[in-house]
Amino acid sequence: MITPEQVREKLTTVKYPGFSRDITSFGLIKDIRITGTAVVVQMSLTTNDPKIPQAIKENSEEALRSLEGVESVSVRIDILAPAQPSAGGAGTGAVQIEGVKHVIAVASGKGGVGKSTVAANLAIALEKTGAKVGLCDCDIYGPSISLMFGTNERPMADQETNRITPVERYGIKLMSMGFLLDDASPAILRGPMVTKYTQQFLRWVDWGDLDFLILDLPPGTGDIQLTIVQTVALTGAIIVTTPQEVALIDARKASTMFQKVNVPVLGLIENMSYFLCPSDGVRYDIFGNGGGQREATRIKVPFLGQIPIDIATREAGDRGQPVTAAEPDGAVSKAFLSIASVLKSSVSA
Repeated sequence: MITPEQVREKLTTVKYPGFSRDITSFGLIKDIRITGTAVVVQMSLTTNDPKIPQAIKENSEEALRSLEGVESVSVRIDILAPAQPSAGGAGTGAVQIEGVKHVIAVASGKGGVGKSTVAANLAIALEKTGAKVGLCDCDIYGPSISLMFGTNERPMADQETNRITPVERYGIKLMSMGFLLDDASPAILRGPMVTKYTQQFLRWVDWGDLDFLILDLPPGTGDIQLTIVQTVALTGAIIVTTPQEVALIDARKASTMFQKVNVPVLGLIENMSYFLCPSDGVRYDIFGNGGGQREATRIKVPFLGQIPIDIATREAGDRGQPVTAAEPDGAVSKAFLSIASVLKSSVSA
């Protein structure tokens, strides 16, 4: 006799197209009906890409036909349109974060390109333009925002509403797994728990009224990224890269991932673009020259700007004071302020 548990177990072998995670852990399965040797599975999926539900249907039916005793399989998928930004820029629908006008994901195809540094300093630069800003560290396994902002303050929870009050630093509302763990404590969590924490950070934190909520995503194109685009309506995403080809290849993957899930790519930022020698002002293109601009042109997204590499940025981050706050008149800070102004204008247009 076929059981719903056997059906669910078999469907764990079916991956969401383009991602490493299976469809059951994302909660796509809504109902399983078994009549003798016939199995009917009802799913619900949010997407505008017809290829995704078609692939899931075909792969699921193929997997279920391999179950012993199954003679008839039918997979039915309800396709929901994703929430889209309205004229004012904020997302609409059930996944809209109350009080937040624009939710912007900062992403990278690989680690080591300074994505969290960009997210932290971009948040402060936006605040300096007069915007109300929040920053959510969505890297559950490797949170760094608590270190970069120099605080281990624990966020408080309202006992009646269960809403979490974010930590505030430099005028930015913050939430990070780093506030919940000791420095030496790893986050040892399986996929479903990571999904749960990510959703709680986005839905249960009392962000208040914000013009921008910046999401510092983990590197890559995996489970957390998909969870976020299915949890909250994004105004768009920013891709962070460095100029060399090995980073640009992964930046293309990140851009393609957002396109597949119908999230606009607002632009590309080239970090660690060049080094200006303090003694003589000579410019050194350590990681190459012009890669970010060429890649932005290739994938047809705006090139938001270049961020130079310098010692002050590293030192400020290590002591818990992002360089945009520590040295507001420095070259790096001016670059971030320029990008923030362009970004603010583009989403408000």
